Amino acid sequence: MRDVRPTVSVVVPVFNSEATLPLLVQRLRPVLASCASAAEVILVNDGSGDRSWEVICELAARQEGIRGICLMRNYGQHNALLCGIRAARHEIIVTMDDDLQHPPEEIPKLLDKLAEGYDVVYGTPLQPPHGFWRNLASRITKLALQSAVGAEVARHVSAFRAFRTPLREAFANYHGPFVSIDVLLTWGAARFAAVAVRHDPRPVGTSHYTFGKLVTHALNMMTGFSTFPLQVASLIGFAFSLFGLGVLVYVVGRYLLYGGSVPGFPFLASVIAIFSGAQLLSLGIIGEYLARMHFRLMDRPAYVQREATSDRTHEAHRHWAKRSSVKD
Repeated sequence: MRDVRPTVSVVVPVFNSEATLPLLVQRLRPVLASCASAAEVILVNDGSGDRSWEVICELAARQEGIRGICLMRNYGQHNALLCGIRAARHEIIVTMDDDLQHPPEEIPKLLDKLAEGYDVVYGTPLQPPHGFWRNLASRITKLALQSAVGAEVARHVSAFRAFRTPLREAFANYHGPFVSIDVLLTWGAARFAAVAVRHDPRPVGTSHYTFGKLVTHALNMMTGFSTFPLQVASLIGFAFSLFGLGVLVYVVGRYLLYGGSVPGFPFLASVIAIFSGAQLLSLGIIGEYLARMHFRLMDRPAYVQREATSDRTHEAHRHWAKRSSVKD
């Protein structure tokens, strides 16, 4: 009888996680063996400063189905994910963090939901797993993502996700330096879903995604994948134009009714300051878009690969997950 379980590629961006990688792989093995007919784990070293790459090489040398990719420098989580997604070979891709906050044991929940006909399934935490500032930054990021992909999708976005590999064809030609995997997925997917999953505390170290990095990522998403900031700038300009027209009507009306003008330099100076601020805000937003166009014209890559582990999973019958097929 033919094995109907899907084949799965797990992509993990790695940054300074030498302590958690062996345990992550150890926990992934039985999970993937139970829910996938064939599987691979792609560990993308995103310019780690510790021994993460050496650990990846050791894991790949000892175990089949482990593939390692080392980037030239730290490009960011989404850039590293894009590299791993393009290297994946199986029909379903699962992305997760390297710090064990995404329990491997929850992967079957994502796959079961995906089997219902969805294109992308997010593993949404039952409770916010971080502190106040990190959760606030995550909300800001989701608001920014909402401007690019819509409210319904942005509400459930998580780094723990599963999607069908053919979706990557929608962004196969994307080569910009600013990457948002969730935005790119919307280019080819229409059916999104989310399931509640457990999120565990990080066993070692602290999160590398700080408040500042998340806010920067939100700004990159808004100016790199959405026209929402330009629309806001237009609305601000329109609103202050109406305000200026109202001030003009008031001044002219007062002159016609009372024969005098509005006295006082502070009033005039405040109006000028308001309009100057609106103009500078609009110019700043337009400048952000021009900067993005400048980087695209430079053809700056999203990542550059330094090296990769020897490929031990290319042969057709050498898979990590054991096949459970039975002859008819």
